[in-house]
Amino acid sequence: MGPASSLPRRGCRAESTSTALPDRSRSGNRSSARWFAALIIAGAAWVPLQGAAPAGEKHVISDLDLTLVALPAGSFQQGSPATERGRDPGEGPQMQTTLSKPFWLGATEVTQKQWQAVMSDNPSQFKDDQNPVEKVSWQEAVDFCQKLTERERAAGRLPDGYVYALPTEAQWEYACRAGTTGEYAGKLADMAWYFKNTEGLTTKTVKQKEPNAWGLYDMHGNVWEWCADWYGKYSGGKVTDPKGPAEGSIRVARGGGWGDNATDCRSAFRVAFKAVQRGNSIGLRVALVPAS
Repeated sequence: MGPASSLPRRGCRAESTSTALPDRSRSGNRSSARWFAALIIAGAAWVPLQGAAPAGEKHVISDLDLTLVALPAGSFQQGSPATERGRDPGEGPQMQTTLSKPFWLGATEVTQKQWQAVMSDNPSQFKDDQNPVEKVSWQEAVDFCQKLTERERAAGRLPDGYVYALPTEAQWEYACRAGTTGEYAGKLADMAWYFKNTEGLTTKTVKQKEPNAWGLYDMHGNVWEWCADWYGKYSGGKVTDPKGPAEGSIRVARGGGWGDNATDCRSAFRVAFKAVQRGNSIGLRVALVPAS
């Protein structure tokens, strides 16, 4: 267990007052056929929709050094099987989830430099331009996305019919798994900064670890990433474009952080924080999604 072992491991986590503890609170263009064949060989359970664009294409905001990776529409098993090590009951029942529209997702967590450029401040405890921004509430993360949308629309760089937003929980897990079905999208130590390897007990510069198969970095570890959804129980069965409950009291975050144990960094692991919570292990990753 990580250094914050006195804190509850699941559910809404209280913010630590210690500066040394976490506040719990490959890209490239490929043909669809080649991409899907690679996933079949790997034994993946991702199923692309007919006509879906392949993963890997990028949308770049050059002056922010912000790269987003195109992800295809498709279906996957959301949640974890009852046999998965460390599984929490909230990760089930598993759902056959279909995302009917392609979207883009940030190749990295939003950095402090990117946040500063859009929001004109830097709330982070662990100051470093290329580290992920942290100590941002859910609403502040939403505000960042809205301002980024306005900024890019004014510059004429916003794709028609799309806006910047937090990913839904389903979009996040789909992207994290990148076609895999196990606990992690690869070997955790090679892909994640978490309690076992974060010397100095701090966030780390983004993009130092290996990406997942879809070119996304730090989906496991470094900082928790806010999702758009209220936290709620899974329905099981088949669902299409789920967005979570219509209302609630706590918001979903995913991925685990620099002070968390391996179990909490699993692809299916869910945690919930109060929307006002700001923690030194809570940040965000921006998505470019169809406007609702």
